[in-house]
Amino acid sequence: MTGVVGIVVGLALCFFGVGSLHLAVLGSGFALGWLISGVFDASTTTTVLVGIGCAIAAWILVSLVFRFGAFFVGAVAGGVIGARIFSLFVTGSNKVLLTVVWVVVFAGLSGFLAMRYRARFLMWVTALGGAGLALAGLGRIAPGTLEFLRHPDTALEGVLSFGVWLALGLLGRSTQLRLFPRKLRSGDR
Repeated sequence: MTGVVGIVVGLALCFFGVGSLHLAVLGSGFALGWLISGVFDASTTTTVLVGIGCAIAAWILVSLVFRFGAFFVGAVAGGVIGARIFSLFVTGSNKVLLTVVWVVVFAGLSGFLAMRYRARFLMWVTALGGAGLALAGLGRIAPGTLEFLRHPDTALEGVLSFGVWLALGLLGRSTQLRLFPRKLRSGDR
């Protein structure tokens, strides 16, 4: 079930993220909680609850600090990308501190880039973040054949997973560019 939820939220974020600040905030918050729970192999119920909690927390945070909304959307979506990169390239079981540090640093950097470049950067970060979540969802649905999309075990699986992630992210970016050209021209959030 969480695989399907991850795919749906991920694809919405990937293809429509820059079109709505609310969608981007809720989708990115859910994705961040979902992917971090997945790194620790949490149960389905825990994963969904953490995802929903992160979505609500992200939405409340952005609502309270709307002036810095681009920073927080960028930070949350960047955290999703950081969690995705971490799950692709880091193996081992004792990785709690490293996961937290990596995701926080990547999220902070993405937040600052989103403040600077607004819609152009948010388009990239929501497309890549959504693509990562959708692929992780596919890995949960078919753990025997598509698990490498979630946690690659070999270098070949890592390269293949990264390639599929990049291709889906580029497709999401080009779709957002076609669907929301005015947002990108005007720099709207």
